[in-house]
Amino acid sequence: MRRSSLALIIGLSLLSGKAAQAADTPSGASIIEQGKYLSVAADCGACHNSPGGSGAPMAGGYAISSPMGNIIASNITPSKTSGIGNYSEAQFARAVREGVNAQGQHLYPAMPYTSYSKITDSDIHALYEYFMHDVKPVDKAPPATRLPFPFSLRSTMAVWNLLFADNQRFTPDSQQSAQLNRGNYLVSALEHCDTCHTPRNFLMGQNNSAALSGGQVGSWYAPNITSDKTAGIGSWSDEQLYRYLKTGHVNGKAQAAGPMAEAIEHSLQYLSDDDLHAIVAWLRQVPPSSAGETQSRFDQGKPSDNEEALRSVAHPDAGWQIYSSSCANCHQANGEGSQYYPSLFHNSATGAATPDNLISAILFGVHRHTDGQYIAMPAFGPAGSFSERLNDQQVADVANYVLKNYGNASLTVTADQVKTVRQGGPKPAIARLANPAVMAVIGVVVLLIIILIVNVLRKRRTHVRK
Repeated sequence: MRRSSLALIIGLSLLSGKAAQAADTPSGASIIEQGKYLSVAADCGACHNSPGGSGAPMAGGYAISSPMGNIIASNITPSKTSGIGNYSEAQFARAVREGVNAQGQHLYPAMPYTSYSKITDSDIHALYEYFMHDVKPVDKAPPATRLPFPFSLRSTMAVWNLLFADNQRFTPDSQQSAQLNRGNYLVSALEHCDTCHTPRNFLMGQNNSAALSGGQVGSWYAPNITSDKTAGIGSWSDEQLYRYLKTGHVNGKAQAAGPMAEAIEHSLQYLSDDDLHAIVAWLRQVPPSSAGETQSRFDQGKPSDNEEALRSVAHPDAGWQIYSSSCANCHQANGEGSQYYPSLFHNSATGAATPDNLISAILFGVHRHTDGQYIAMPAFGPAGSFSERLNDQQVADVANYVLKNYGNASLTVTADQVKTVRQGGPKPAIARLANPAVMAVIGVVVLLIIILIVNVLRKRRTHVRK
């Protein structure tokens, strides 16, 4: 899953002139170099590069998973037959900011144009120059996106955009420092952090009144990153936040997995130190938001003090049997981990208020290539994997064992929860429209409304004639 694999269907600086250029790229960098840096900051390659890193950059073809079906990333190379080679700069800007391509076709908001709408004119120009003059054209179109009705009707996106897309450019706050303005621009526009970390309503529009307080991203949960010291990242030091954005790993806090690991691998680790520190400064002052948590997800759990029992062959716990055979070799029998593998206590995946990320890590594994190191945990769940032997109940058993002994012991995982995560996470209400039975009911309701309107009109005409 890519970071932009949000469940959205219906549901790149800062300052102008020389100051902004100095903040974005090394002094004297060309417009194309600026555009390339911006494309990395906006994480374009995460979706538009070929699947698995094979093939040419930006040629598309990656299937972005969503509750309504797979959205196939388009070819955005300057090919005149299969890409954006015929786009004017105005058409390019409209596609990036408004989600409407040169043919007038609405894009699905797996393309985060609701955030990209804030990109400044100078950055749009740099991006356009980069894509048109530095990216190699690929004359091959990826498969078309085919979603079930009614999501196949792209015109419905016009209504969604009226409700949830404001198409407003970023405007620096004169009362804020240059660093805070830069951080705001990176978080809200280029890195589009809000598209994952902000909760959504039943139509998959962002609930911006609770911005950055956490949101569901398919099978994964993007946690609260407001300044709240319990529910958010308020207890982190500046250095810890910087290291996490750079490497995806902070002992005693968190390890990036899923979409966040991809964001760090493809984008964040390549940002300048100035930009990373600007992001940290901005997140530091985001108003705290809490859902009533009384203990931080980073402070949950402790090492087991009964290692002998944990190693007992006669241990009756089904979760222990899986843990001892598949997990303990890396994470240790007492859960403290090692130099290369994280501890299972004081770990955001095991201490969170929801078990989704723990379940997803077991099912799909952890993979990231950052700071010159490749971090990998095998996947124990997806179909066709070497470890498909773990069914939903077994995943629930080992998850409960980990939670009880090392993490948030108040949680209990069921096989049904694992099944939901395995299938892509909870379905938003809007996704149910693709159900034939639901569509039939809607059709009947619409037909009845039409009949009612016709009857009312007939009665009015009859009354007028009399």
